[in-house]
Amino acid sequence: MSEWAANTATARGWFESLRDQICAEFESIEREAGSDASFAYTPWSRTEEGNNDPGGGVQGLMKGKVFEKVGVNVSTVRGSFPKEFAGTVNGADADNPGFTATGISLVAHMHNPHVPAVHMNTRFLTTGKAWFGGGADLNPPIPNTQDTEEFHAAMRAACAAHNPTYYEKYKKWADDYFYIPHRQMHRGVGGIFYDHLECGNSDAFDRNLAFTQDVGKAFLSVYPALVRKRMGAEFTAEDEAALLEYRGRYAEFNLVYDRGTIFGLKTGGNIDAILMSLPPRATWG
Repeated sequence: MSEWAANTATARGWFESLRDQICAEFESIEREAGSDASFAYTPWSRTEEGNNDPGGGVQGLMKGKVFEKVGVNVSTVRGSFPKEFAGTVNGADADNPGFTATGISLVAHMHNPHVPAVHMNTRFLTTGKAWFGGGADLNPPIPNTQDTEEFHAAMRAACAAHNPTYYEKYKKWADDYFYIPHRQMHRGVGGIFYDHLECGNSDAFDRNLAFTQDVGKAFLSVYPALVRKRMGAEFTAEDEAALLEYRGRYAEFNLVYDRGTIFGLKTGGNIDAILMSLPPRATWG
């Protein structure tokens, strides 16, 4: 097994472990709310002409009393980018379009408008280069300053353990990235977003994997706590209307601008898994 293949296997193992921990915690929240909802897991296989080992993944989906819709997906895929797309990816081009990618992607849409929606994704890719990327961001239909501060404090602590410059840099990256130009608004209240943490040697891989693991652990620590704090809050018809309008904005970003959606569609991913980020209900105008 090559070093890059071994690194992909190591990263995949972490992403699958994180998936299991997150899903267990979310199911526990449903139990606390008196629901027996649980995740349904659907394996899928990727196809690519001339590729005998294109990979695939598992889509995890739960619809419950607290989580109106939450998806937690893990995939590991390999193959070649379409030539017209290859040049947009770090370390790839039309003459060298090969890639391997493994990652976890999570989106939760909540019944209660006072419980923030959330997105988290971390991944490891290899082309002519190898790197980690990802992050987590909070998406409340009705922002709460205390919740925002707690979420950012968790991300700040994860960053500070590795590099004192990471948080401010990656917070700004999230603010810039999760912006809807045609609405002139941000998708949520931010978090962190990072990419191209390159792994040119084993020390760099270990260092960047450790950071990526700490981002996942920080998410697992802070987000369930926010859900438990807000899931019993009373809400009005006006709050529900705000929730549905906000979800429309969320869907617009993911369909028009989100790089993960584009990557999945360009690489022959599972359509249901790619679009699991879309909310179950939304309104426009």
